[in-house]
Amino acid sequence: MRSEPLCALVLLGMMASGSVSPAPLDEDKPWAVHAQATDVLQYHPPFRSPYQGQNSLPGHAETSNTLGASVFVGVRPWRGGEAWLDMDMNQGFAPGNTEGVAGYVNGQGAKVGHKSPYYRPQRYFLRQTFDLGGGGEDEVDPDLFTFGGKTTKNRLTLTIGKFSLTDVMDDNAYAHDPAKDFLNWAIIDTGAWDYAADAWGFSYGAAADWRQGVWSLRAAAMDLSVTPNNAVLTTGFRQFQLDVEIERRQSLLGREGKIKLLTFASRGRMGRFDDALRFAAATGYTPDTALVRQYRTRYGLSLNIEQPLGDNLGVFLRAGFAQGQYEPYEYADIDHTVAGGLSIAGAKWGRKDDTLAMALVVNEISKSHQSYLAAGGLGILVGDGRLPHPGAETVVEAYYSLAVFKGVHLTLDSQTVANPAYNRDRGPAEIVGLRLNGRY
Repeated sequence: MRSEPLCALVLLGMMASGSVSPAPLDEDKPWAVHAQATDVLQYHPPFRSPYQGQNSLPGHAETSNTLGASVFVGVRPWRGGEAWLDMDMNQGFAPGNTEGVAGYVNGQGAKVGHKSPYYRPQRYFLRQTFDLGGGGEDEVDPDLFTFGGKTTKNRLTLTIGKFSLTDVMDDNAYAHDPAKDFLNWAIIDTGAWDYAADAWGFSYGAAADWRQGVWSLRAAAMDLSVTPNNAVLTTGFRQFQLDVEIERRQSLLGREGKIKLLTFASRGRMGRFDDALRFAAATGYTPDTALVRQYRTRYGLSLNIEQPLGDNLGVFLRAGFAQGQYEPYEYADIDHTVAGGLSIAGAKWGRKDDTLAMALVVNEISKSHQSYLAAGGLGILVGDGRLPHPGAETVVEAYYSLAVFKGVHLTLDSQTVANPAYNRDRGPAEIVGLRLNGRY
């Protein structure tokens, strides 16, 4: 049984009891249509690669291209309510066909590449916002799947349906949207946050966002995929993830920043690296976590900070860890991560809609995770067939986003990956890219 019917009953009960009332959002527009398209062209020259395995980033020169487009249609069926549908198109292949780097280099690249366009309804959800009283008015910025407008500062927002956990958690003003800012997976989201999702980053479930004063508390329950890194989602919450995020808004230098702490617990059939290694030693097989999966729970914790330091300058920091004895289930082969960077608006040089930004991320895995890869095991994204000299994977990314005209940006992006897939024998790999994004 999914959580949507249960949450709907709770929602209706709260309304009937009078404990909350629909928030007075600006309802001048009963419907909305938005669209965006993003084209990412990337190239990496040859790099040092004495060997490579099934999940390696190719050591030879490679050019790749991904194209994505989305149409968002929203309606307001009643006061405080929003219903959204997102139809997506994807085409192309990211570098290495989305393999070879734990902090992967193209946030627009799904784990499912295809040479011809294919279409999927990725989001279809209902959102209801309730006025909790007090706190005064607030202004919500309109977005691709948000009406925006005036509402109350103290409010409760419920979301039910199919969406991405990144829509409601781990947001950061400077590093969160691969169509607009950074491209690296471990910079746009906390790399160790193994959030529930299919191969495109979406799942079924429900989320609540309670905002009160300077605090916000968010919680979600989402379906995991049927097996780790699978395109098909579990139904009926037979395998699931619970997420909780607490946010504190504070003022520094007269500007509001945010501090967020997020924890997750995934409950599903997953393998333990030591079990896979023992089974391989007893049978002579290559280690494979799929052969030793049992129902287990994997936990993780992350910190997310954003802070403006001036009218045109902001900084951010992310850090996280997850239990390294178990295989990551959905996102990336990262057990520990620290990322930080800065973003500069172009007003300083007379280009107010341009952005110059740079970031550094360091990713690591546990000792048992290293041993598993060294023995030939494969992860979600990495696996060179051997790992005699493991080391932390480090990525430096910088980009300049040029506002061509209203709603259209052309971005030059550069990433340097040291020790790709935690392998000191390979790399560094240099990836340069051009991104064209337009949105309406």
